Amino acid sequence: MSTSAELFTIGRLAERCGLPTRTVRFWSDAGLIPVAGRSAGGYRLYDAAAVARLDLVRTLRELGLGLDQVEAVLTDAATVAEVAAAHVAALDAEIRLLRTRRAVLGTVAKRATTKEETLLMHKLARMSARERQEIIDEFVRYVLEGVDPGSPAPGIAENMRRAAELPDDPAPEQVDAWIELGELVADEDFRRRVRDMAVAGRPAREQRYAIDPGAVMEHAGRALADGIAPASPEGRAVVERIADPDVPVAERAAVADEMAAFTDARVERYWSLLAIINGREPRASAVPSFEWFIAALRAHSG
Repeated sequence: MSTSAELFTIGRLAERCGLPTRTVRFWSDAGLIPVAGRSAGGYRLYDAAAVARLDLVRTLRELGLGLDQVEAVLTDAATVAEVAAAHVAALDAEIRLLRTRRAVLGTVAKRATTKEETLLMHKLARMSARERQEIIDEFVRYVLEGVDPGSPAPGIAENMRRAAELPDDPAPEQVDAWIELGELVADEDFRRRVRDMAVAGRPAREQRYAIDPGAVMEHAGRALADGIAPASPEGRAVVERIADPDVPVAERAAVADEMAAFTDARVERYWSLLAIINGREPRASAVPSFEWFIAALRAHSG
C-alpha cells in the first residue's frame, strides 16, 4: 500500500493501474486526475489520491460513461446514482435503436427489397413515437374527411389509430409489423379503399338480409378447404345453408355486392398488423371464406 507521501510519474501511475500511459495522460489533461506536484525536470507527479481517482475514472469509463458524466461525478455536480440512471436511459434508447436496426436488416434479408424500399423501411423504423403516430393520424383524417359522425366509421377509425403505437421495447416481429403498416397506409389504393368503406357505411340491405359471419366461416371455409367450386352444385348447397331464407334468389347478387364492398384482404391485414404490434396473436384470415361465399352467391343468384 502506498503512503500519502509516495509520488508517481505518469508512467508509474499507468503501470500501477494497468492502463496505457497515453490514456492516463489524456485523462490528466482533461482534469480528471489531479496533479500533486512537479519533478525537478518538470514532469507531473501524482499521489495516492490520484491512484484512487484513476481507479474510479476507469470504472466509470468501463461502464460506458462519457468524460462529461465522469467529471460531473468527480466534481459532485451529480451523484453516481444520478449519472448511472441517465446512462441506463441512454443505453435503453441505444438498445431499442439496435433492435430496430436488426429488425430492418432481418426484413430486408427476408424480402426482395429494392434500394428505395430499404431506405423507406429504415426511415419508418427510426421514426420517433410521435412521428409514427402522426402517420397514422394523417391516414385516419383522410379516411374520415366528410364522413357522417353518427356512422360507425369514426369509432372504427379511432380504434385503427389508437392501436398503432409500438411498445417502448419492441420485438423484431413488432418492428416488422410497423414497417409493413407504414407502407400500407402510404399506399394510395389502400387509402382510397378504406375511405370508400368509411363513406359507404354499413349498407341498409346488409342489415335487412343478415348473413351470419360464423356460418360463412364454418361452411364456406370448409367448402374452400375441400376445393368445392363456388359455381358448382355443391357450392349452391353451401349457399343454401348460409344464406338467410328470406333473401330472394334474385337479390343474392346485390347482397354479394354489398358484402364485397366490406371485404378486403388488405384491410384485414391492417388489423392483423395492429394485433402483432400490440403483442397479440392475429386472428385467422376470414377474407378467403367470405370471398368464396360472395362468388357462390353471385353464381347462384338466378
